Amino acid sequence: MPVSPHTVSDVMSHTPVAVGSHASYRQVVELMSESKVSALPVLAGEGRVVGMVSEADLLPKEAFREGGPPATAQLDEAFKAAAVLVEDLMSSPAVTVHPDALIAEAARIMARKHVKRLPVVNSEGLLEGVVSRGDLLKVFLRPDEDLLAEIRSEVLEPISPPSALDATVEEGVVTLRGSLADRSMVPILANAVRAAEGVVDVRMDLG
Repeated sequence: MPVSPHTVSDVMSHTPVAVGSHASYRQVVELMSESKVSALPVLAGEGRVVGMVSEADLLPKEAFREGGPPATAQLDEAFKAAAVLVEDLMSSPAVTVHPDALIAEAARIMARKHVKRLPVVNSEGLLEGVVSRGDLLKVFLRPDEDLLAEIRSEVLEPISPPSALDATVEEGVVTLRGSLADRSMVPILANAVRAAEGVVDVRMDLG
């Protein structure tokens, strides 16, 4: 049976682009342009993640280029506008995630912290990869037949006779059909199907 990619390590980039804390402003801009990314992990020592530098951290220099930062500017924006090294530009501490974290957990962290990319670190804080919003969305590219096989094996077979319930999957939308004697099982069943990564929606056609 196909297995869902349940953890961050299954979808992350294993060869992340990163920058040292003593890199210059221009080096960061060049690296972002070459790598086509909007944010970079910042490393110190032997690869420990100490922060994250993004396009938003770089923009104050351009925004306040003529005449310097206005009196109404936030202190951190004024500071970043004058900065020339990454250690003075980065956001620290970095918001990170571990490689064995569930994909749903990484998605919640991104939503809560309003970030688009997360450095993936091991127990010692060393960089192992980077996961982006686009990486997390890869689960929705799973073939319908893979989803159907998982739902039948992991959800339907354990709770019902094989002939009582079945499912179809089209473009990630799961439709459950058949008879269900205990109607209190409907929300439990729906939640179990939604737990299969790649499911877009669940619809019921139950007798």
